[in-house]
Amino acid sequence: MAILEVRGLVKYYGSRKVVDGVTFQVDVGEVVGLLGPNGAGKTTSFRMTTGQVTPNGGKVIFAGKDVTHLPMFGRARLGMGYLAQETSVFRKLTVEQNVMAILEIMPKHRVLGRKLTRAECLDRTEKVLDKFGLTHLRKNNAARLSGGEKRRLEIARCLACDPLLILLDEPFTGIDPQTIEDIQHIVLDLKKQGIGILVTDHRVREILSITDRSYLIKGGTVRTHGAPQDLIRDPIAIQEYLGNSFNNDSIGLPTTVIPSRETMGLRPPSTPLVQEKPVDQTQGVQKLIEREKVLELLVQFASGSDRAGEELQRYGISAVPFLLDALERRDSELRRRVHGLLEQIARGPIPFDPFAPEAQRRQQLSGLRDSFTKLAG
Repeated sequence: MAILEVRGLVKYYGSRKVVDGVTFQVDVGEVVGLLGPNGAGKTTSFRMTTGQVTPNGGKVIFAGKDVTHLPMFGRARLGMGYLAQETSVFRKLTVEQNVMAILEIMPKHRVLGRKLTRAECLDRTEKVLDKFGLTHLRKNNAARLSGGEKRRLEIARCLACDPLLILLDEPFTGIDPQTIEDIQHIVLDLKKQGIGILVTDHRVREILSITDRSYLIKGGTVRTHGAPQDLIRDPIAIQEYLGNSFNNDSIGLPTTVIPSRETMGLRPPSTPLVQEKPVDQTQGVQKLIEREKVLELLVQFASGSDRAGEELQRYGISAVPFLLDALERRDSELRRRVHGLLEQIARGPIPFDPFAPEAQRRQQLSGLRDSFTKLAG
Protein backbone atom coordinates (compact mmCIF):
# COMPACT_ATOMS: atom_id res chain seq x y z
CA MET A 1 0.00 0.00 0.00
CA ALA A 2 1.37 3.41 -0.97
CA ILE A 3 2.07 5.83 1.87
CA LEU A 4 3.28 8.45 -0.63
CA GLU A 5 2.10 9.05 -4.19
CA VAL A 6 3.67 11.77 -6.32
CA ARG A 7 1.68 12.34 -9.49
CA GLY A 8 2.86 14.36 -12.49
CA LEU A 9 4.81 17.08 -10.70
CA VAL A 10 5.66 20.13 -12.80
CA LYS A 11 7.87 23.07 -11.84
CA TYR A 12 8.89 26.19 -13.73
CA TYR A 13 11.59 28.68 -12.78
CA GLY A 14 10.72 31.62 -14.97
CA SER A 15 10.10 30.21 -18.45
CA ARG A 16 12.32 27.18 -17.82
CA LYS A 17 10.58 23.91 -17.01
CA VAL A 18 12.87 22.07 -14.58
CA VAL A 19 10.44 19.26 -13.67
CA ASP A 20 8.09 17.82 -16.27
CA GLY A 21 5.57 15.23 -15.06
CA VAL A 22 7.59 13.38 -12.41
CA THR A 23 5.66 10.47 -10.87
CA PHE A 24 6.75 8.00 -8.20
CA GLN A 25 5.48 6.31 -5.04
CA VAL A 26 6.69 4.86 -1.74
CA ASP A 27 4.90 1.95 -0.09
CA VAL A 28 4.64 1.27 3.64
CA GLY A 29 7.94 -0.16 4.91
CA GLU A 30 9.70 0.44 1.58
CA VAL A 31 12.96 2.27 0.87
CA VAL A 32 12.87 4.22 -2.40
CA GLY A 33 15.69 6.25 -3.93
CA LEU A 34 15.72 9.25 -6.25
CA LEU A 35 18.80 9.29 -8.48
CA GLY A 36 20.04 11.71 -11.09
CA PRO A 37 22.84 14.12 -12.01
CA ASN A 38 23.02 17.75 -10.90
CA GLY A 39 20.46 19.94 -12.63
CA ALA A 40 18.26 16.98 -13.56
CA GLY A 41 15.21 18.05 -11.52
CA LYS A 42 15.77 15.41 -8.85
CA THR A 43 16.31 17.82 -5.97
CA THR A 44 13.41 20.05 -7.03
CA SER A 45 11.13 16.99 -7.20
CA PHE A 46 12.28 15.95 -3.73
CA ARG A 47 11.67 19.43 -2.32
CA MET A 48 8.20 19.61 -3.84
CA THR A 49 7.50 16.35 -2.01
CA THR A 50 8.68 17.77 1.33
CA GLY A 51 6.77 21.03 0.87
CA GLN A 52 9.83 23.27 0.51
CA VAL A 53 8.95 24.12 -3.09
CA THR A 54 5.43 24.65 -4.45
CA PRO A 55 4.72 22.80 -7.73
CA ASN A 56 3.11 24.45 -10.75
CA GLY A 57 1.27 21.21 -11.50
CA GLY A 58 0.71 17.69 -10.24
CA LYS A 59 -0.17 16.30 -6.82
CA VAL A 60 1.49 14.97 -3.69
CA ILE A 61 -0.69 12.44 -1.87
CA PHE A 62 0.47 11.42 1.61
CA ALA A 63 -1.38 8.89 3.78
CA GLY A 64 -4.39 9.25 1.49
CA LYS A 65 -4.54 13.06 1.80
CA ASP A 66 -3.72 15.67 -0.84
CA VAL A 67 -0.86 17.65 0.73
CA THR A 68 0.29 19.39 -2.46
CA HIS A 69 -0.19 22.87 -1.03
CA LEU A 70 0.26 21.98 2.65
CA PRO A 71 3.32 23.58 4.31
CA MET A 72 6.09 21.47 5.80
CA PHE A 73 4.80 21.72 9.37
CA GLY A 74 1.36 20.52 8.22
CA ARG A 75 2.89 17.48 6.54
CA ALA A 76 4.98 16.82 9.64
CA ARG A 77 1.83 16.72 11.78
CA LEU A 78 0.43 14.05 9.46
CA GLY A 79 3.55 11.92 9.95
CA MET A 80 5.96 13.03 7.23
CA GLY A 81 9.45 13.31 8.69
CA TYR A 82 12.26 15.18 6.95
CA LEU A 83 16.01 15.18 7.46
CA ALA A 84 17.78 18.00 5.66
CA GLN A 85 21.19 17.68 4.07
CA GLU A 86 22.35 20.59 6.21
CA THR A 87 22.90 19.93 9.91
CA SER A 88 19.65 20.72 11.71
CA VAL A 89 20.55 20.12 15.36
CA PHE A 90 20.05 22.99 17.79
CA ARG A 91 23.72 23.69 18.46
CA LYS A 92 23.32 25.44 21.82
CA LEU A 93 20.90 22.89 23.25
CA THR A 94 21.98 19.61 24.77
CA VAL A 95 21.36 16.31 23.00
CA GLU A 96 18.45 15.62 25.34
CA GLN A 97 16.97 19.10 24.87
CA ASN A 98 17.15 18.68 21.08
CA VAL A 99 14.63 15.84 21.26
CA MET A 100 12.53 17.38 24.04
CA ALA A 101 12.15 20.70 22.19
CA ILE A 102 10.61 18.96 19.17
CA LEU A 103 8.24 16.85 21.27
CA GLU A 104 7.07 19.75 23.42
CA ILE A 105 6.17 22.04 20.50
CA MET A 106 3.96 19.40 18.85
CA PRO A 107 0.37 20.66 19.22
CA LYS A 108 -0.86 17.08 19.47
CA HIS A 109 0.47 13.61 18.88
CA ARG A 110 -0.64 12.09 15.58
CA VAL A 111 -1.74 8.77 17.14
CA LEU A 112 -2.87 9.86 20.62
CA GLY A 113 -4.76 12.90 19.35
CA ARG A 114 -3.53 15.09 22.21
CA LYS A 115 -0.43 16.92 23.35
CA LEU A 116 2.16 14.74 25.07
CA THR A 117 2.70 15.23 28.79
CA ARG A 118 6.18 16.17 29.96
CA ALA A 119 6.59 12.69 31.43
CA GLU A 120 5.72 11.14 28.07
CA CYS A 121 8.18 13.46 26.32
CA LEU A 122 10.93 12.45 28.74
CA ASP A 123 10.13 8.77 28.27
CA ARG A 124 10.22 9.02 24.47
CA THR A 125 13.44 11.01 24.61
CA GLU A 126 15.10 8.40 26.82
CA LYS A 127 14.05 5.57 24.50
CA VAL A 128 15.27 7.13 21.25
CA LEU A 129 18.56 8.26 22.78
CA ASP A 130 19.14 4.72 24.00
CA LYS A 131 18.17 3.25 20.62
CA PHE A 132 20.70 5.39 18.78
CA GLY A 133 23.50 5.07 21.32
CA LEU A 134 23.34 8.68 22.48
CA THR A 135 22.43 8.24 26.15
CA HIS A 136 25.96 8.89 27.40
CA LEU A 137 25.96 12.17 25.45
CA ARG A 138 22.55 13.38 26.60
CA LYS A 139 23.90 16.35 28.62
CA ASN A 140 26.45 17.35 25.99
CA ASN A 141 25.97 20.45 23.91
CA ALA A 142 24.96 19.33 20.40
CA ALA A 143 27.60 21.57 18.83
CA ARG A 144 30.28 19.26 20.25
CA LEU A 145 28.97 16.14 18.51
CA SER A 146 30.76 14.57 15.58
CA GLY A 147 29.12 14.61 12.15
CA GLY A 148 27.90 11.03 12.59
CA GLU A 149 26.54 11.71 16.08
CA LYS A 150 24.67 14.77 14.81
CA ARG A 151 23.10 12.70 12.04
CA ARG A 152 22.00 10.01 14.53
CA LEU A 153 20.54 12.72 16.77
CA GLU A 154 18.56 14.11 13.83
CA ILE A 155 17.17 10.65 13.04
CA ALA A 156 16.40 10.02 16.73
CA ARG A 157 14.57 13.34 16.96
CA CYS A 158 12.54 12.48 13.86
CA LEU A 159 11.70 8.97 15.09
CA ALA A 160 10.48 10.29 18.44
CA CYS A 161 7.52 11.84 16.60
CA ASP A 162 6.32 8.47 15.22
CA PRO A 163 6.60 9.25 11.49
CA LEU A 164 4.92 7.17 8.80
CA LEU A 165 7.47 8.31 6.22
CA ILE A 166 10.96 9.80 6.45
CA LEU A 167 12.55 11.77 3.62
CA LEU A 168 16.36 11.80 3.71
CA ASP A 169 18.12 14.55 1.74
CA GLU A 170 21.68 13.44 0.92
CA PRO A 171 22.26 11.65 4.26
CA PHE A 172 25.70 10.37 3.19
CA THR A 173 27.21 13.78 2.40
CA GLY A 174 30.21 14.90 4.44
CA ILE A 175 30.51 11.84 6.69
CA ASP A 176 33.04 9.04 6.99
CA PRO A 177 32.56 5.48 5.59
CA GLN A 178 31.84 3.97 9.02
CA THR A 179 29.05 6.47 9.66
CA ILE A 180 27.65 5.81 6.19
CA GLU A 181 27.38 2.13 7.07
CA ASP A 182 25.78 2.99 10.42
CA ILE A 183 23.11 5.07 8.65
CA GLN A 184 22.48 2.27 6.16
CA HIS A 185 21.79 -0.08 9.07
CA ILE A 186 19.50 2.49 10.70
CA VAL A 187 17.51 2.85 7.47
CA LEU A 188 17.06 -0.93 7.26
CA ASP A 189 15.90 -0.97 10.88
CA LEU A 190 13.34 1.78 10.19
CA LYS A 191 12.09 -0.22 7.22
CA LYS A 192 11.51 -3.26 9.47
CA GLN A 193 9.35 -1.03 11.68
CA GLY A 194 7.08 -0.33 8.70
CA ILE A 195 8.32 3.22 8.09
CA GLY A 196 8.56 4.30 4.46
CA ILE A 197 11.82 5.96 3.39
CA LEU A 198 12.46 8.27 0.44
CA VAL A 199 16.15 9.06 0.01
CA THR A 200 18.13 11.10 -2.48
CA ASP A 201 21.93 11.23 -2.67
CA HIS A 202 24.79 11.32 -5.15
CA ARG A 203 26.41 8.29 -3.50
CA VAL A 204 24.80 5.87 -5.95
CA ARG A 205 26.29 2.63 -4.60
CA GLU A 206 25.24 3.49 -1.07
CA ILE A 207 21.70 4.29 -2.24
CA LEU A 208 21.30 1.15 -4.33
CA SER A 209 22.56 -1.03 -1.49
CA ILE A 210 19.59 -0.12 0.76
CA THR A 211 16.71 0.68 -1.61
CA ASP A 212 13.93 -1.64 -2.75
CA ARG A 213 13.41 0.53 -5.84
CA SER A 214 14.93 3.68 -7.30
CA TYR A 215 13.84 6.25 -9.87
CA LEU A 216 16.31 7.88 -12.26
CA ILE A 217 15.40 11.50 -13.00
CA LYS A 218 17.09 13.37 -15.82
CA GLY A 219 15.95 16.32 -17.88
CA GLY A 220 13.09 16.85 -15.44
CA THR A 221 11.48 13.47 -16.18
CA VAL A 222 11.64 9.93 -14.81
CA ARG A 223 13.80 8.15 -17.34
CA THR A 224 13.55 4.68 -15.78
CA HIS A 225 12.96 2.94 -12.45
CA GLY A 226 13.20 -0.44 -10.81
CA ALA A 227 14.96 -2.62 -8.24
CA PRO A 228 18.73 -2.14 -7.87
CA GLN A 229 19.51 -5.43 -9.63
CA ASP A 230 17.36 -4.31 -12.56
CA LEU A 231 18.70 -0.76 -12.76
CA ILE A 232 22.34 -1.80 -13.02
CA ARG A 233 21.39 -3.79 -16.14
CA ASP A 234 19.00 -1.17 -17.54
CA PRO A 235 20.43 0.27 -20.80
CA ILE A 236 18.87 3.69 -20.12
CA ALA A 237 20.28 3.87 -16.58
CA ILE A 238 23.71 2.73 -17.77
CA GLN A 239 23.87 5.13 -20.69
CA GLU A 240 22.44 8.21 -18.98
CA TYR A 241 23.79 7.95 -15.43
CA LEU A 242 25.41 4.81 -14.02
CA GLY A 243 28.00 4.00 -16.66
CA ASN A 244 29.38 0.48 -17.02
CA SER A 245 31.12 0.17 -13.64
CA PHE A 246 28.16 -1.16 -11.69
CA ASN A 247 27.60 -4.85 -10.94
CA ASN A 248 26.05 -7.00 -8.24
CA ASP A 249 29.20 -6.84 -6.11
CA SER A 250 29.14 -3.04 -6.23
CA ILE A 251 25.82 -2.83 -4.42
CA GLY A 252 26.09 -5.70 -1.99
CA LEU A 253 23.61 -5.17 0.80
CA PRO A 254 25.00 -4.49 4.26
CA THR A 255 24.12 -6.99 6.95
CA THR A 256 20.58 -6.47 8.21
CA VAL A 257 21.71 -6.78 11.85
CA ILE A 258 21.88 -3.36 13.45
CA PRO A 259 25.39 -2.92 14.86
CA SER A 260 25.99 -2.72 18.59
CA ARG A 261 27.20 0.47 20.17
CA GLU A 262 30.71 -0.93 20.31
CA THR A 263 30.79 -1.63 16.57
CA MET A 264 29.34 1.83 15.92
CA GLY A 265 32.29 3.30 17.82
CA LEU A 266 30.18 4.67 20.68
CA ARG A 267 32.10 4.79 23.93
CA PRO A 268 31.52 6.83 27.07
CA PRO A 269 33.57 10.04 27.02
CA SER A 270 36.91 9.83 28.82
CA THR A 271 36.37 13.22 30.49
CA PRO A 272 33.36 14.23 32.60
CA LEU A 273 30.51 15.78 30.66
CA VAL A 274 30.07 19.50 31.09
CA GLN A 275 26.71 20.11 32.71
CA GLU A 276 24.84 22.63 30.60
CA LYS A 277 22.62 25.23 32.18
CA PRO A 278 18.92 24.48 31.63
CA VAL A 279 17.62 26.23 28.53
CA ASP A 280 14.10 27.58 28.39
CA GLN A 281 12.15 25.41 25.93
CA THR A 282 10.72 28.63 24.43
CA GLN A 283 14.24 29.30 23.24
CA GLY A 284 14.19 25.91 21.53
CA VAL A 285 10.99 26.83 19.69
CA GLN A 286 12.48 30.14 18.57
CA LYS A 287 15.56 28.35 17.31
CA LEU A 288 13.39 25.87 15.40
CA ILE A 289 11.51 28.70 13.68
CA GLU A 290 14.74 30.54 12.87
CA ARG A 291 16.33 27.36 11.51
CA GLU A 292 13.37 26.73 9.18
CA LYS A 293 13.56 30.31 7.89
CA VAL A 294 17.29 30.06 7.22
CA LEU A 295 16.94 26.67 5.51
CA GLU A 296 14.15 28.00 3.27
CA LEU A 297 16.31 31.00 2.35
CA LEU A 298 19.20 28.66 1.57
CA VAL A 299 16.94 26.63 -0.76
CA GLN A 300 15.95 29.85 -2.54
CA PHE A 301 19.57 31.00 -2.68
CA ALA A 302 20.61 27.66 -4.21
CA SER A 303 17.93 28.23 -6.85
CA GLY A 304 19.55 31.53 -7.82
CA SER A 305 17.69 34.07 -5.67
CA ASP A 306 19.90 37.09 -4.92
CA ARG A 307 17.23 38.42 -2.58
CA ALA A 308 17.54 35.26 -0.46
CA GLY A 309 21.28 35.92 -0.31
CA GLU A 310 20.61 39.40 1.06
CA GLU A 311 18.28 37.95 3.70
CA LEU A 312 20.89 35.34 4.69
CA GLN A 313 23.47 38.10 5.02
CA ARG A 314 21.17 39.92 7.44
CA TYR A 315 21.03 36.78 9.60
CA GLY A 316 24.78 37.16 9.99
CA ILE A 317 26.55 34.69 12.25
CA SER A 318 23.30 32.74 12.81
CA ALA A 319 23.33 31.65 9.16
CA VAL A 320 27.00 30.66 9.13
CA PRO A 321 26.62 26.99 10.28
CA PHE A 322 24.14 26.35 7.45
CA LEU A 323 26.34 28.13 4.91
CA LEU A 324 29.37 26.11 6.01
CA ASP A 325 27.36 22.92 5.50
CA ALA A 326 26.47 24.17 2.01
CA LEU A 327 30.19 24.31 1.20
CA GLU A 328 30.09 20.49 1.27
CA ARG A 329 27.69 20.40 -1.68
CA ARG A 330 28.82 18.93 -4.99
CA ASP A 331 27.59 21.98 -6.90
CA SER A 332 30.76 24.06 -7.41
CA GLU A 333 28.81 27.13 -8.54
CA LEU A 334 26.74 27.04 -5.35
CA ARG A 335 29.96 26.67 -3.32
CA ARG A 336 31.33 29.76 -5.07
CA ARG A 337 28.25 31.83 -4.27
CA VAL A 338 28.11 30.63 -0.65
CA HIS A 339 31.81 31.43 -0.26
CA GLY A 340 31.15 34.96 -1.47
CA LEU A 341 28.25 35.32 0.95
CA LEU A 342 30.42 34.16 3.86
CA GLU A 343 33.04 36.76 2.93
CA GLN A 344 30.35 39.43 3.04
CA ILE A 345 29.22 38.26 6.49
CA ALA A 346 32.82 38.08 7.75
CA ARG A 347 33.67 41.39 6.02
CA GLY A 348 36.91 39.96 4.79
CA PRO A 349 38.53 37.14 2.82
CA ILE A 350 37.68 33.54 3.71
CA PRO A 351 40.43 30.93 3.10
CA PHE A 352 38.40 28.48 1.04
CA ASP A 353 38.69 27.46 -2.62
CA PRO A 354 35.26 26.36 -3.96
CA PHE A 355 36.92 24.64 -6.92
CA ALA A 356 39.70 22.80 -5.06
CA PRO A 357 39.82 18.96 -4.86
CA GLU A 358 37.47 17.47 -2.27
CA ALA A 359 40.21 16.51 0.20
CA GLN A 360 41.60 20.05 0.17
CA ARG A 361 38.14 21.56 0.57
CA ARG A 362 37.43 19.35 3.58
CA GLN A 363 40.65 20.49 5.24
CA GLN A 364 39.87 24.14 4.57
CA LEU A 365 36.29 23.69 5.79
CA SER A 366 37.47 22.14 9.05
CA GLY A 367 39.56 25.24 9.72
CA LEU A 368 36.64 27.50 8.87
CA ARG A 369 34.35 25.72 11.32
CA ASP A 370 36.90 26.21 14.11
CA SER A 371 37.33 29.90 13.23
CA PHE A 372 33.62 30.67 13.14
CA THR A 373 33.00 28.70 16.35
CA LYS A 374 35.52 30.94 18.13
CA LEU A 375 33.97 34.02 16.52
CA ALA A 376 30.50 32.99 17.75
CA GLY A 377 31.89 32.65 21.25
